[in-house]
Amino acid sequence: MTTPTEPAPRRTFLGGLRNNFIAGLVVIAPIGLTLWLIWSVVGLVDSFVWPFVPDAYQPEQLLNWAFGRSVANDTWITVNVRGIGVVIFLIFTILVGWLGKGFLGRGFLRWGEGLVGRMPVVRSIYNGVKQIAETVFAQTETSFDKACLIEYPRKGIWAIGFISTGTKGELLDKVDTGPMTSVFLPTTPNPTSGFLLFFPTRDIIELDMSVEDAAKLVISAGLVYPGEKEAKMPAQYSDLAEKIAGSHTSDDEAR
Repeated sequence: MTTPTEPAPRRTFLGGLRNNFIAGLVVIAPIGLTLWLIWSVVGLVDSFVWPFVPDAYQPEQLLNWAFGRSVANDTWITVNVRGIGVVIFLIFTILVGWLGKGFLGRGFLRWGEGLVGRMPVVRSIYNGVKQIAETVFAQTETSFDKACLIEYPRKGIWAIGFISTGTKGELLDKVDTGPMTSVFLPTTPNPTSGFLLFFPTRDIIELDMSVEDAAKLVISAGLVYPGEKEAKMPAQYSDLAEKIAGSHTSDDEAR
């Protein structure tokens, strides 16, 4: 007997624009800030060089000569309409995000990043700005998936932690103990501070209680256990536990 599959959540038009805009920021920010830093250095050098160049060869004089404009004849045209630049930036960013998520866009970005990777100074600037942009703009709404029990600080002593993600990359390769999991170990009574620990997945015991219940247990120093309705916590502690749980409850309802 086959069970009916739940329909995938529908994506709204505004949600699609939001995702394209964020993807566009991730693409534009490292490129734009890299060019801005290079442009600033060039401008700093120009500020020392141009005073030694005759006025007839100054960029402003050459530009006026090329367009036939003269300050004396009052033919200089200045356009400064506020807001249009913001609209153009929003449209351009959404378009870049939409293109960047496509097959051709990803291929072009890989080619461009490979080209930048061969430039010593530009490579360092671009990689640093890209990491900042991905951290700030590309993070999705995530929360701790499950509460767990781990043996800490030694064998035979158990502590409540929150499962974060599976350990990857160099950390997993260097230890060579099989699959590992990142666990956040909160402190009592302030669970917003704690320790990031990397445990072998086989040594972690997942709990059935919700993340919010586990957070209340940590905050109350063991006074409030899941299912105990007579034990109540102050309102500010309950709010803090809900913030730690994040969007976990809404994610469960969606599933």
